[in-house]
Amino acid sequence: MPTTNINVRVDSELKKTAETLFNDLGLNMSSAITLFLKSAVNYEGIPFEVKRTTPNVETIAALKEYTEMKNNPDLYKRYDTFDSLMNEVLSDV
Repeated sequence: MPTTNINVRVDSELKKTAETLFNDLGLNMSSAITLFLKSAVNYEGIPFEVKRTTPNVETIAALKEYTEMKNNPDLYKRYDTFDSLMNEVLSDV
């Protein structure tokens, strides 16, 4: 069966890490991508779960606090420099 080329751009560190993994598994990049594509076709979709991460309670609270601070900046103390913030934080220790 004739073959064709696919050009994919990925982060260079991801490529290196993936190549190391695939080499350890006895595969090259082309074979690994072919394996993924065949799996997707056989599965009739992505052959693993792809979902949006649901934030936990702590993250939801932090995002809510951020929104409150952004919408009402006058209610919150501001610092001119990082050093002034750190001086205040460390003075409480």
